[in-house]
Order: sequence, then C-alpha cells, then structure tokens
Amino acid sequence: MFWMKLIFWLTFGMLFYCFIGYAVLIWLLVQLKGLFVSKKLNEPFELPEMSFVVAAYNESAFIETKIQNTLSVKYPEDKLKLIFITDGSDDGTREIVQKYPQIINYHQQGRKGKAAALNRVMETITTPIVVFSDANTNLNKNALISLAIKYADAGIGGVSGEKKVVLSTSENQQGIGEGLYWKYESFLKKQESQFYSIVGSAGELFSIRTALFKPIPSHIILDDFYTALTINQQGYKIAYEPGAFAIETPSASLADEQVRKVRIAAGAFQVSFKFTGLLNFFKHPAFSFQYFSHKILRWYFAPVSIILLLVSNYYNHAEADFYRWFWYAQLAFYCIALMGWILQKAKRVIPLFYFPFYFLFMNYCTVVGLYRYLSGKQNVLWKKSKRETTEDKPINQ
Repeated sequence: MFWMKLIFWLTFGMLFYCFIGYAVLIWLLVQLKGLFVSKKLNEPFELPEMSFVVAAYNESAFIETKIQNTLSVKYPEDKLKLIFITDGSDDGTREIVQKYPQIINYHQQGRKGKAAALNRVMETITTPIVVFSDANTNLNKNALISLAIKYADAGIGGVSGEKKVVLSTSENQQGIGEGLYWKYESFLKKQESQFYSIVGSAGELFSIRTALFKPIPSHIILDDFYTALTINQQGYKIAYEPGAFAIETPSASLADEQVRKVRIAAGAFQVSFKFTGLLNFFKHPAFSFQYFSHKILRWYFAPVSIILLLVSNYYNHAEADFYRWFWYAQLAFYCIALMGWILQKAKRVIPLFYFPFYFLFMNYCTVVGLYRYLSGKQNVLWKKSKRETTEDKPINQ
C-alpha cells in the first residue's frame, strides 16, 4: 500500500531525526561554526551582585541540607543575597529557614503557587543577576561563579546549569532511566549553547538578568520554561554552563516519576501554545530551528509517530525483506519493553530491558500530559512527587 509505505517512511524519518539525527546535526553545525567563528579571548570581568532564590514548599526533609549547601558555595559574601520563599509551608520548613540570619525569608499563609511567590519576590530584587534553584538540589562549590562569568557576554540573557541525577542504590530503575535521559539532554544543551541558545532551562539551577524578568501568569505550570522563552523572545540567548551543576536524587518510585513527567508535559504544552511566535523562522532563524527540532517534534509528533510506525509497518511487512525484518525488530523492541516493565515491578535492574520500557514510558507520559492540559485537569498546585532522601549524598564537589 502506497500510503502505508509513505506513513512508514515519514514516521521513521521523523523519529530518527528527533532522537538521533538532530543530535548529530547540531554537533556538525557546531563544528562547522568553529571553523568560521573564532573564540573570544577571556577579558577581565568583575563578578556582579547576585540574588539566590529558592522557593520551598513543605521541604523539611531537604531544606537543612539545602541551606548548608548554599552557605558553602563560593561567592563574595558582599555580592550575594540569599532568599528563601516558604509560602504556605506548614511542616516546619519556615522555622528551619528562620534559624539562619544570613537568609532573607519571605513567607505568607496559604499556597498560591510558585509563580505567584516568584512574582512577589522579584519585585524586591535589586541585583542585576538572579539565580533560581530548587530546594531538593545541591550545587557544586563553584556553581555561582561559573554562572556569573557567562554574563560577560552582553548577548546572554540567562545561564542554565547542568542537572545531575545521582542514585543512592542500583535498585532505583526510574533513577537509571532519568539519569541516562539527562546525560542525553546535557549533550544536546551543550551543543545548542555553542550553536546559538539552549531551548528551555534546568529549573534546578537557572539564572537570568533581572531586568529581563517578565511576571509569570499565575496559571503557568512550568515557570522556568516560561521564563526561559520570554528571554529568547526578547532577543537574548540562554547559555549552558556544565561547570555549574545541581545534584538531584531521582523520584522515589515509578509512580512518582509518572506524576512528575505528566506535570512537565502538561506544562510544556501550555507554554508552547503561548510562544508560537518563536517558531517564526524569519524572525528567529537559529532559535526556531532548535526549538522545533528539540521540543516541538518530541512533544507533538513523536508519540503519535511511534504508533503510526507500528501500524504502517504491519500493513506492509510482508511486501519486502526490509519491512519484514523491521517488523520483527519492532515486535522484539516491544517485547523487551514489556519485560522491562515486568522486571521493574519485581525491582530487578537489567538496562537492556529497562531502557526500551523507559522510552515508551516517557512518551506515554507526554500523551497523558497533553490530555491533562487540554482537559484542564493539571492544576498549578500540583501534588509533589516524592524523591529519594539526600542522606549520604555529596553536598559539594
């Protein structure tokens, strides 16, 4: 069937480009750019004043470690303001923060969401740079200095650090999948930053020029992604700095990981609908290419392409050896993924089986996230997914 063959090759090509081809292409473009654009010499740069902002809602299990980690990060004390927001917390988080006089604590009764908390505090920020970090992450010692140095380039409007997922045990299957996923994402971000700008940011460690901040609508689910795209919309680039990284533990269970990924997917669809103008190639040539290739294809086209590739291959698998062997390969892939699902239920870790399962799991969460966004069921005041505790984790590196 002609149409089934056409669908097969279109979906095969799209999936290959989305998960492999784009990574190769952006790497080649970076190498090509290096042949024509010389690297700038490092010039003397005075570290700017900086505000370090942590929004912490009921984070009593992590907040003490976060504070100790924050106080040990290197940066001139006279140029750094530490701000922790504990709006709505009723588990002792506020009381723990208030034990430290070095920290400015903003608190109000009731939980209105992270966006509302950040908007309120940003009105008080006077430093030229503001850094956002999650309460359940630890930073390396030179993280803030590494972020600040990037602002020597006037075209940089934001700088994102790297997210690292660490495991406490080898039994955490979703942690293994999440860790591998972020290694892949880190590679893409490094290439994108060298080519033009990264797409989005790691909310665990993200900084911006204060003057570029735009108030975040109260209903926005992903405040970091929204803020990052407003920076790009204003014509500025977002750099990636792997020398500044946030260490985070994985979700405590696959169910918790699903809650987190569905929320992220719903938020991604929500924000992308608000920034369709960034797909205008004539106005944003470099960024629209990156945005479409890295995010839009993955969210909107990959999940349906996975299904269409299987269906179209079924209808033409008897016509030629290639289609037949590809059909067998697909069946084997799904059987391996099914075995990965069964093994994770039994708390067994075999990467060969788990990675195919995790790939399908991520795409399933994307579909569920789209449904929750379109149905209006993903509330900005989400239920937090549980993460492993930070006991015995390195605080600084």
